Amino acid sequence: MLSRTLCATLALLITLTGCASMQEAGDGLDPQALTFLQLKAAPDSVKGQPAVFGGMVLTARRLKDGTRIEILQLPLDRSMHPGYDLTQSQGRFIALQHEFLDPATLPHGTRVTVTGTIAGTVTLPLDETEYIYPVIEVKRLQVWSAAEEAAPRIRSQMGPGAYWGPYWSPYYRPWPYRW
Repeated sequence: MLSRTLCATLALLITLTGCASMQEAGDGLDPQALTFLQLKAAPDSVKGQPAVFGGMVLTARRLKDGTRIEILQLPLDRSMHPGYDLTQSQGRFIALQHEFLDPATLPHGTRVTVTGTIAGTVTLPLDETEYIYPVIEVKRLQVWSAAEEAAPRIRSQMGPGAYWGPYWSPYYRPWPYRW
């Protein structure tokens, strides 16, 4: 009876630890709560709402009151990491970081996840047209390093397995046995 209680308590603690780490990754926000298409369709109606979006940095520019980061939106996976297929993008957005952030730390192509609040829109030139960018005031900016992107997502088997390679001993003989 005591072992069942201990196992149940341990399982509960492991579950709560996992929930806490997921909450830290997204600051407790559900990435499906507000979609990027909903934001683009009616940015003024969702002003002030929390949001989590990710993508690839196109430009970063230092302004008087912060840093403006132009980001090509990309869908987030379960680990809040932006995808790699640029054709899945639904547009661009601006992340406004009010604290000092050196634009050199965010070169073109850097992948980021932005957690913040919707601040409205801004119209800026894009090539030969004007583009309406949704603006997110940054509360948390997760920069994904090249090492994290290059890391394999599936771990290879470590330790003893079905086959570890040839085992040589004086008693080992491959089939058929030859004595």
